[in-house]
Amino acid sequence: MKNFVFISPNFPANYWLFCRELKKNGLNVLGIGDQPYHELSEDLKNSLNEYYKVSNLENEDEVYRAVAFLIFKYGRIDWLESNNEYWLERDAKLRTDFNIKSGFQVKDIPRIKFKSKMKEYYRKTGTPVARYHLVDNMDHTRAFIAEVGYPVVAKPDNGVGASHTFKIENDRQLEEFFVEKENGTKYIMEEFVNGEVNSYDAIIDSHGNPIFETGNVTPVSIMDIVNNEDDSIFYILKNLPEDTRALGRTTVKSFGVKSRFVHFEFFRLLKDQQGLGKKGDLIALEVNMRPSGGVSPDMMDFAHSTDVYKIWADMIAFDKTELKPKEEAYCAFVGLRDNREYRLGREDIMERYGANIRMAERIPDALSGAMGNQMYLATFPHRKELEAFYSDVLARKE
Repeated sequence: MKNFVFISPNFPANYWLFCRELKKNGLNVLGIGDQPYHELSEDLKNSLNEYYKVSNLENEDEVYRAVAFLIFKYGRIDWLESNNEYWLERDAKLRTDFNIKSGFQVKDIPRIKFKSKMKEYYRKTGTPVARYHLVDNMDHTRAFIAEVGYPVVAKPDNGVGASHTFKIENDRQLEEFFVEKENGTKYIMEEFVNGEVNSYDAIIDSHGNPIFETGNVTPVSIMDIVNNEDDSIFYILKNLPEDTRALGRTTVKSFGVKSRFVHFEFFRLLKDQQGLGKKGDLIALEVNMRPSGGVSPDMMDFAHSTDVYKIWADMIAFDKTELKPKEEAYCAFVGLRDNREYRLGREDIMERYGANIRMAERIPDALSGAMGNQMYLATFPHRKELEAFYSDVLARKE
């Protein structure tokens, strides 16, 4: 029986479903987390063969000893994974330390975590990338801006989500950035791209081939959502565009991805942009070697009448799946803010769109910065219905 160590199986809350499907497929599922066992959901408890509690997942030595104990008790570990961006580097170090070959190792981290390194691998695919500068001093930064013009975007070269991201539109904001940026953090500065984010989401087998593919569109910048506390919207596509599919598959090969759930992000240009392409073209943004965050896996299930948790677990256990997803509907996410007044209240939304709503829940505080406080997921067979839903739900009181 294969042993699978799942790091932080309790967060996000829906990740217990990955554990359930692994256990159904006959794996020993061994969880390591910092939440007391009695506080775990019954669903998660029933999906684990054993749970090792550490006082803090940030404590590298404690997590190391947890893995060592599980090896002592169960034997060789075949897989170790969190499916979480925050723990990618820790996962890789643990695999390297314990000679677990199924997954990225320490040597692989630069190309999958540092945005500047990602660009090299995107270039190998012939995909345009935004011009960039690794921020060092003011003089060099001004020289870069003189080349590309304002606005520019600055963010940690090795960062998660849109935290500590700055959109800089003039000299005053540039000076403020140098004051506000985190000391000791390397920042990458890029020319601003006028585009909406299109993603390629896939579960990849051990040969680098997809066994499931979809994608999402984020019409509003995540950076703006976080920085301006805007409403959060994105949707899973009913049909994945062929150019996104082709570029996603090429990127998988360029980065050497095997046996993973991935979320690759591209910009689709909203207008012609010199040096990058024509309106409608795709250009590279970044790779994420884990599932799209939050409830995205559930949204994929709703859009395609499938079970991506099972498909992923089938990939782990059998390197294939028998599930056949359908191109059935768009699945819309909207995250509303508690401090905003909307034209429609919860009861109004449920009355008008109850037949379409798949989930209506509070968003955990840890995710609310990027996703809002109250979410609704809804499915629609046609694009016009999707757009009408967003128009109604996002409308503010005058």
